[in-house]
Amino acid sequence: MTNSSQGAQPDDEAVNGSDEAALELFALPTPAQGMARVFGSPRRYVQAPGVIAQTGDYLHKLGFASCAVLLSARSQRAEGAVLLQSLEDAGIPATILTFGGECSFEEIERHADVLRARSAAPATVIALGGGKVVDAGKCIAHRLGVPAVVVPSLASNDAPCSAASVIYSPEGVSETFEVFAENPALVLVDTAVVAAAPARYLVAGMGDAMATCYEARACSNNPGAVTTFGASPTLAGAAIAKLCAETVYADGEAALASLEAELIDDALERIVEANTLLSGIGFECGGLAASHGFAQAYTVVAHVHKQFLRGEMVAMGILAQLALEGWDDEARRVTRFFARIGLPVHLGQIALSPEDADSLAAVVEAAMAFPFMANMPVEVTSETLHAAILSADRLGREVAQEHGDAAYAKIHA
Repeated sequence: MTNSSQGAQPDDEAVNGSDEAALELFALPTPAQGMARVFGSPRRYVQAPGVIAQTGDYLHKLGFASCAVLLSARSQRAEGAVLLQSLEDAGIPATILTFGGECSFEEIERHADVLRARSAAPATVIALGGGKVVDAGKCIAHRLGVPAVVVPSLASNDAPCSAASVIYSPEGVSETFEVFAENPALVLVDTAVVAAAPARYLVAGMGDAMATCYEARACSNNPGAVTTFGASPTLAGAAIAKLCAETVYADGEAALASLEAELIDDALERIVEANTLLSGIGFECGGLAASHGFAQAYTVVAHVHKQFLRGEMVAMGILAQLALEGWDDEARRVTRFFARIGLPVHLGQIALSPEDADSLAAVVEAAMAFPFMANMPVEVTSETLHAAILSADRLGREVAQEHGDAAYAKIHA
């Protein structure tokens, strides 16, 4: 990859077409009586090509004299080797923990037990990798009572900046989530590492990022909405969530063109920031709602969980949420954009069928159990959720028929 300040730009129709109108303004959140507003964010966020080689320097600046590093076996042979060399050069001893593949309680406790058995706890736990490595690393740091440092290898989700982790069963079904008292002390995003990953991961991150806006908007219309902090959404969170979606709409297609041209330019940098920083702060401080409820629910279908990324399931969740709200014009706009960048827009693109009654019933049941479904400003029942899934599927099939599925086919090849 090479750096360039001039990246490929999307065509005028993609930027200025009728389906790309300005986002509808938010209502101002009004907190429930006695409920606090809480804003949380990482202590330090750094994004640049090559920054992973400066990990040791940044740990020194924050006063961390030792660490544990959670990463996959693959990462240890790739970007992890650069990080570990940086720690060695800085004179920071590191305990290496090899991630087993699933952010489950069993995986978390296994590594926490290893570190508890040592004579002294590390000053920090570094999590290097994708979303599940990041979430597991934050959980391990919490159990040891030390700050977390996150070095994401993908821009596929908004886990790096948040004070929350999603916990899965060993088989990969979403079980619960944990919320911590502190966000990560440091988030280092090496855009050269992120850009080396297949485009599908960046696209999935855009799906996760886009949900931030629509969920925060739903929360802003519900005075009783509660964030993961157990607090009322903040104006700052809502504003960041809105900026997140505006950035994805404006730069998403250009960023994908930059990836294809092997350029790390402003468009790509902005999308990485939107997927990682804006989305992470936006969902925590603006609130979650139905989009993530549907996404978490899709993981109960084993073949869906095994084949598709979290951001792809979140994208389908957004479309169902907009159907639930009856926001038809925006649903069509989002569906068209997703079709252009390669996100799924109908059930067939996540290996489901509207005729698969058993799977859809399982998804609806799991979605009803999602605690933040109560943040929706409309009535939520099993019947309305089922109807919303089918409505989103019909619209997605209509848009796919009109515009084709070339982008989806390309990144899933």
